[in-house]
Amino acid sequence: MSTGKRIVRNDGEGDKRWFYGGGLHTWKLIADDTGGALVLFEDQMTEGKVTPLHRHPEFDEMLYVLEGSILIQIDGEDQPVGPGGTTFAPRGVPHAFTVTSPMVRLLCMQTPGSGQPFYEGASDPTTQTEPTGPVDFDRVRQAAADSGATEILGPPPFTARQAADRVPGP
Repeated sequence: MSTGKRIVRNDGEGDKRWFYGGGLHTWKLIADDTGGALVLFEDQMTEGKVTPLHRHPEFDEMLYVLEGSILIQIDGEDQPVGPGGTTFAPRGVPHAFTVTSPMVRLLCMQTPGSGQPFYEGASDPTTQTEPTGPVDFDRVRQAAADSGATEILGPPPFTARQAADRVPGP
């Protein structure tokens, strides 16, 4: 039997956190809510936000693009993803992405919910509603090292020009 709670969270509801890699998270489900089964958060980011090449050794990660677009690389293959698009990076597989539209809003689901300590260590609660704030990659790297949930493998694997050339159409 599941140890998760019955939860309904509507648009805009959930704890808001500024992620120091660049982005405003709205946490829809945390590991405590789901008995550790998963973590689900909305992530709002601006154009040019980029992640380093990284992997998650103990959880799978799914992204669903609500609006805007990203260029994602999973296991060495680049792919543009627009609204309604889904990505899946299995545990242990290197991946990275960059935002290629003025703003993107996506859902991120990780299963199981063991990655939550990384995001807690790399973010702070906020009341802001726009994805702006200080970026602190040293804090992100430290949270990755402390939690073991994310392994930073290297810099972003694509250039700004590559990202701009691969924006999906309307």
